[in-house]
This record gives sequence, structure tokens and C-alpha cells, in this order.
Amino acid sequence: MRKDCTELTATVLTMLVRRRHDMILDVLRTTGPAAVADLSQRLGVSTATIRRDLTYLHSEGVLERVHGGAAPVRPAEPPFDVVAVDHQDAKVRVAAAAAGLVRDGDVLLVDIGTTTSHLARALHGREVTVITSSLAVYEELARDEAVQLIVLGGVVRRNYRSLVGFLTEHAIRQVHADVLFLSTSGVRRDGSVLDTTAVEVPVKRAMLAAAERTVLVADAGKFPGRGIARVCGADALAAVVTDESADPETLARLNDRGVEVVTAVEVTG
Repeated sequence: MRKDCTELTATVLTMLVRRRHDMILDVLRTTGPAAVADLSQRLGVSTATIRRDLTYLHSEGVLERVHGGAAPVRPAEPPFDVVAVDHQDAKVRVAAAAAGLVRDGDVLLVDIGTTTSHLARALHGREVTVITSSLAVYEELARDEAVQLIVLGGVVRRNYRSLVGFLTEHAIRQVHADVLFLSTSGVRRDGSVLDTTAVEVPVKRAMLAAAERTVLVADAGKFPGRGIARVCGADALAAVVTDESADPETLARLNDRGVEVVTAVEVTG
């Protein structure tokens, strides 16, 4: 009984800390730079607690430390609708190849991203369960009665049509999936999966823990690629689905690490 109470207390404390982090980021997004004393007053906690929070959030890359407080990090990524048209044909091919790995009855965790939105389209009519934090995936599958659709809660990132935050992470911990289809900003030649938006990384890591196997879906432009935060290494991946022009050295290293490489070939004529 004591162990159960201790674990429950730890879980509650973790949720409170994450909620406070989300509140800090919300203040910075809505009002701009804020002083430690102001954040302390707004959130009803000590200045020492705020300083620890700011240090942690800065290490995660989601805010900038300034003299006496913190400032929001401007989004490095372009809006979803802008990214969606980049390499669109390749993304459609990758998505179709990824859908070919799905079995009827599978429970799928589907990450955010433009390629995963094409994957959702390729799943139309399939008797599967889709769990997602992507509003684009939700919009694609909302009217498909063959698909059981579960949308994770959280704070809406309108710029990239996604849900993030402690509510999203908590919801993911309540589910289990056969396959996670993971997106990325880039893959290093050592197989490290990266993301340019640090606020998405905890959600991606929670998804990794909730799935039996992970399939990375990414067009050739992500190999090799860049990002400010590491999501996982090659050892977390069961397979990678990309197109034929992806960097062969990166793919070879992934294959050497036991990752299945699926190449979506362009059909001509």
C-alpha cells in the first residue's frame, strides 16, 4: 500500500510540474518575455522554483533565458500548409508504402507531420484503430467509419496542427499500439532521429514507449537531416520507409543496426 501511495504521489507531482511548465510557456507565448518575479507571482510558486523550471525548459530548447527571466523561442518551422507542398509526390509514395505494412485490426499510433497526413489518407477504408495527436490526421479520417479514431488531448499548436503538452503525454501513457508511425525533421548519419521543435519531442518519446514497434516515415530530404533535439536512436526503430533518392550511407548504417529499410520507388509511364 505504501509503495502504491508513493508511486501515486510521484505521478501527481510530475503532472503538476508539467502543468506549471505548460503555464510558463503559455505566458511567454501570449505576453512575451517575462521576469522571474512576475512568473512567480502568476503561478503562485517561489522564485527558486521558477528559476529551476526556466533552466530545465531552456535545456529542452523551448525558451530563451534573458537577464532576470525568459523569452519565447520563435518557431523555426514554417506552417504546416507550407511544408505540405514540399516533396509532395515523394511523401505520397512513402505514405502508400507505409500503409502497406499495416495489417487489418492493427492499433496504430500516428505522429504529426505532412507525410503522416498522407498515410492517414492511404488508410481510408481499413479496419484499424488510429490514435493520433495530429489534427490533420483527425480531419482526414473523421468521416471514415471503418477506422476507429482516437484523438489525444492537449494544447493546440495551430502553426503545425498538432496537440502537445502534459495532457497529451498523459493520454499516451493510457494506450498501447501495435505500430507507431513516427515523423522526423531529419536523421543523422549515425541513425539519430531529430526534431526541430523541442515541444514535440516529449510527445514523440511517449509514443515510442507506447508502441510495440516503430516505423519511421520520411522523404529523402530528411537523410541526412538536421534538428535541435534528439528523439531517439536507430535502436528504437523497427523500420524506415523513405523514397529511392535517400542518402545511401545513412540508410546503410540504419540497415547495419538492424533497421528494415523500405524504399518507395517512383512509378513512371
